[in-house]
Amino acid sequence: MAESESGRFDRPVHPELHPIESGNYRVATPAIQAFYQLVQRCLRYRITGALVYGPSRIGKTRAIEYLRLLLAETYPKVTTFHVQAEHKPRHAEGPFFTSLLQAVGFPDPDGGTNPTKRLRLINKIRESCTRNGSGNVILFCDEAQRYTEHEYEWLRDVHDQLDRLKIRLFTFLVGQQELRSVKTAFQHARKTQIVARLMVEELAFFGVRNAKDVATCLHGYDATSFPRDSEWSFTRFYLPRAVHSGYRLVQDAQVLWDLFDEIHQHHGLPGALELPMESFARAVEIVLKEGHDLDRSGSPPDPSLWRAAVQSSGYTQSREAVADVMTPSTTLV
Repeated sequence: MAESESGRFDRPVHPELHPIESGNYRVATPAIQAFYQLVQRCLRYRITGALVYGPSRIGKTRAIEYLRLLLAETYPKVTTFHVQAEHKPRHAEGPFFTSLLQAVGFPDPDGGTNPTKRLRLINKIRESCTRNGSGNVILFCDEAQRYTEHEYEWLRDVHDQLDRLKIRLFTFLVGQQELRSVKTAFQHARKTQIVARLMVEELAFFGVRNAKDVATCLHGYDATSFPRDSEWSFTRFYLPRAVHSGYRLVQDAQVLWDLFDEIHQHHGLPGALELPMESFARAVEIVLKEGHDLDRSGSPPDPSLWRAAVQSSGYTQSREAVADVMTPSTTLV
């Protein structure tokens, strides 16, 4: 088929500008969908705090980034922020509020006394709510297992101060599995004021667990377009002739899952196969980028290309690094 036919195979933008090249994109996963349902439920029933926990590198930070974009579209009046809990030898009030001020976009987060930082944080959040026309704010606290009891208390104080201003703060504590133990410890210590405000709901975050999950994720590449609102799906951008012939990545869901399962078994990795999103996305990106050079025939990616992509995905290294904390996923509690 000729290249000149209505420019069917001419990419609309230079490849260097595509999100696949920069990694600046997100696709939905079943775990992200469960996370979004949790957020919706908390907003609907005014549940101000929830835990989202799971193994390292399973895709939790990607999920936060995806959800903030999705919430901007589905709940445009709700203000969202993303704060990264820092690993530090000493947990003091000043650095804690500095990190929150950075998250809300305050221009000089390090300046001022601790009371001044608190006031600036409250005022900045209030300004954002006024601008967006809503008194609802969502704060995603990433790596929240790093927080100490003092930091949870300070966060609760922020909730109380905002509540007096008729602003409702919804906090989602996102982190590793130790978060569940933190909640249990607070319950045993009767720290009910922290649990009731920040740790009501729970979600055990999970990776890609079966071929159906793989299909859900691959569909994201088939359905997401760049430029936005164009007919150029991510898949078509790299495999235009194959897509023109009817191919979609989702058709190879079982192939991709079987190859990951094969490498999982070959390396004798413990537990059931559960793919971190980072490894999964890297494999898909390799197939798209390498497949572009092989697309002239219009044939779908060869299984050998999928195999090479899985071997280069970093899955075994990632799984071995977290093998001691990987546990079977549970459903929303």
